[in-house]
Amino acid sequence: MRHLPTRADSAAPTRSRRRCSVFTIAALSFSIGAASCFAPALASPASAAETCAPGTSAKVAGPPPALAQLGLSAGDAMPTGAGVLVAIIDSGVDASRPQLSDAFGPGSVSLIADDQPASGLTDVFGHGTAIAGIIAARPSSQSGVVGVAPEAKIISIRAFRGDDDNLRSQGLGPDAARTAAGIRLAADAGAQIIVVAMADDTDEPGTRAATEYATALGSLVVASAGDAVRTEDGAPAPIEALEAPHYPAAYPDALGVTALDIDGLTAVGGMRGAQVDVAAPGQNVLTTATGAGDCVYAGDAPDASFATAYAAGAAALVAEAFPLEGPAGWAYRLKATADRPNPDSHDPLVGWGRLQPLLAIGLRPDASTRGPESPFADNLSTQIDPPTTQVSAAAEAPDNTPVIIGVSAAALSLLATFAVLGRLRRRFTA
Repeated sequence: MRHLPTRADSAAPTRSRRRCSVFTIAALSFSIGAASCFAPALASPASAAETCAPGTSAKVAGPPPALAQLGLSAGDAMPTGAGVLVAIIDSGVDASRPQLSDAFGPGSVSLIADDQPASGLTDVFGHGTAIAGIIAARPSSQSGVVGVAPEAKIISIRAFRGDDDNLRSQGLGPDAARTAAGIRLAADAGAQIIVVAMADDTDEPGTRAATEYATALGSLVVASAGDAVRTEDGAPAPIEALEAPHYPAAYPDALGVTALDIDGLTAVGGMRGAQVDVAAPGQNVLTTATGAGDCVYAGDAPDASFATAYAAGAAALVAEAFPLEGPAGWAYRLKATADRPNPDSHDPLVGWGRLQPLLAIGLRPDASTRGPESPFADNLSTQIDPPTTQVSAAAEAPDNTPVIIGVSAAALSLLATFAVLGRLRRRFTA
């Protein structure tokens, strides 16, 4: 496996963050802004302000470069996520986007009371719409965007309106209780994959319980492990800050995701430690924009929110292939087949490594599979490559000898009878 180094570029974009018990997500601003404890601002490409503005229907040439980083390409033989339901707990999703208009399953809802519909199918902030496009955008001749799982269904659970101080003061910003409620609603709706592209530095009992609840119902919670952290003067944060757990990524049942740049490297000052399970692309992200056409976000630095969306799409592909293996099996396949420096150990920067979803689908787990602990009891019996005939090693073949002898004797007796009758027939007709 190839080593995935950290980018040691002193000129890399920097961000600062105040320690506070709130969620962090990617800010979809079009220029570098002041950092907030909720959402460190990210720079988008210079053209983003023009191509991503509401009312603009720009087409950016596709496919998204992240698909190649994940080893995926367009083609009839590729997995699509068909039959999988993905719940996005975020700022809502703009259902008017043509790439997403037919992607919704039942269950979308808004958990906040503002001037937007209760359906959860609007998004004034844009973050949730970007996440949705990464996961499930349908191919279109009018767009270069295509999702990792373009036939998966999504539901939008709108848990916040935006990230600024004014909205937080009105109770419309990110909130741990609403996130926990959203996780439960998503699990109750039957979502196999639940996306929480946010990170909270406080272990809220409600979020922990909701994650455990979702896992018990068969849902895999895919969550951001957090973004790169720097001090106010631009220096890398102390190691203890980088290793501080973020939730729900740090929960044992969740799949925590960190971001890689366009070269497959982690960012300086990126979150690390046990909460990082896997790494996924998070820079130059081509996806859908609220009220607009195609948009490229995170042009200057990788962002864990978008990486989380790519990981969720990869999980949907695995869930399509192995619907009965459940969240533990899906997460195991993704971790065991990820590209990492040492195939036998977890790396503090990239976890079990860069995602390779096609290898995850092709994995035949057995006792020789290296990496994370396997959830399969004997590491031999999984859904892949099932034998055409199963024979118990303890069962003995039945002894059919008496039956064979009896049948043979009966057959010989009948032949002898026919021979006698034949002789008698010739005798009487002579």
